[in-house]
Amino acid sequence: MAPQILVAYASKYGSTIEIAKKIGEILGEAGLKVTLLPAGQVDDVTPFDAVVLGSAVYAGSWRKEAVTFLEDYKALLTKIPVWLFSSGPVGEGDPATFVQGWHFTSAQLPIADRIHVRDIALFHGVIDMEKLNYVERQIVKEFQPAVGDFRDWDAITDWAMSIVVSLRPEVAE
Repeated sequence: MAPQILVAYASKYGSTIEIAKKIGEILGEAGLKVTLLPAGQVDDVTPFDAVVLGSAVYAGSWRKEAVTFLEDYKALLTKIPVWLFSSGPVGEGDPATFVQGWHFTSAQLPIADRIHVRDIALFHGVIDMEKLNYVERQIVKEFQPAVGDFRDWDAITDWAMSIVVSLRPEVAE
């Protein structure tokens, strides 16, 4: 029987949802049974054999729904494999370079350590001026980050495949 995998996400404008969908697609193509849900809509993790949780990052913080998910399920998540990803930095190159080596929100790092997260990934995100509210547009004008879609789909695919190999080692053979 194929392992049941929950891919949960917290997204503001849809970029993180698309990353989660891509991860779910890769896992599904490898024969894993995937459930894709917004983190705020998950009401039980016990049916799952593993969890992948991702969140958009704003000012170094995860979205509230993802934080609540980690806090609510931290005891249960110690019993199954868990992978975490963040999306947010924009521009070309290594996403950690844009955030001075930041890899994961420090406020949630103790929970990630406690549940023995298998891996934490940081992916580039998107800035779409049309989707931003007035305050966000003003911030973009002030700080002038790169605008556009900077997601690296190859990096996302490779990371998802590393999860597949961890859960189904025969795929690597």
